[in-house]
Amino acid sequence: QLPVLAAMPPRSIFRPCIDLHEGVVKQIVGGSLRDGAGSRPTTNFVSQDSPAAFAQMYQRDGLRGGHVIMLGPGNTDAAKEALKAYPRGLQVGGGITIDNASDWLDAGAEKVIVTSWLFQDNQFSEERAAALSKRVGRENVVIDLSCRRKATSLGWFVATNRWQTVTDFAITADSLQRLSAYAAEFLVHAADVEGLCQGIDQELVEALGKWSPIPCTYAGGGRSLDDLKLVMISLLLRLLCTSFLLASKKKEKNPLLNPSLLLCCEQIFS
Repeated sequence: QLPVLAAMPPRSIFRPCIDLHEGVVKQIVGGSLRDGAGSRPTTNFVSQDSPAAFAQMYQRDGLRGGHVIMLGPGNTDAAKEALKAYPRGLQVGGGITIDNASDWLDAGAEKVIVTSWLFQDNQFSEERAAALSKRVGRENVVIDLSCRRKATSLGWFVATNRWQTVTDFAITADSLQRLSAYAAEFLVHAADVEGLCQGIDQELVEALGKWSPIPCTYAGGGRSLDDLKLVMISLLLRLLCTSFLLASKKKEKNPLLNPSLLLCCEQIFS
């Protein structure tokens, strides 16, 4: 996941993610998670380690702002386990509403990530966004604008309900500017390429880099260092990273830093 931050000082940053399905840490191919008896998602990875183990690793390595995403029911205890292991170090999303947002912050979440609750009958509710921001504080809210393309329209449209429902809410410079009044960050999964490891949606990355007035995390399709370099160039270094590492000229000591990545980042920073 590749976040964009305006005026971010060069430094080494890693923004991790803990996707939870049935209480287990997994990587699921975007769009394969569907409602209905007998429906099983396509997974790339199922971990034998607990959510707390991942959270403790991130805390040990000083990695803040990672996402704990609850993909469907049966993940509440696992999410709370991760938050307890790394209090105020992780953001949490999946089933967040105005009624439980404060509870998740009290449970140790740095921020809450909200999407489907903001849409009523597939229409974005600015009233709900304003109410949530007022209830818990704008600084504690991340609006998830994960999206898909439509065959009949240009651009990207927000997808809700675990990306099963594509709304008519288009991601544009104007819509991002409007929503920035209610959130500290955006999270945008490119659902059409998420989990496929076949490359990023470069057009979406470039659009977010141009349009978002607040920190905006892009996720989906990353497969190699070439994708990292592509994103860095597209966004003119306005980046944070999840699933990738950024390194500055300082070459800060970090056991996670890959020498080849350090080189490619240094070349672009110079």
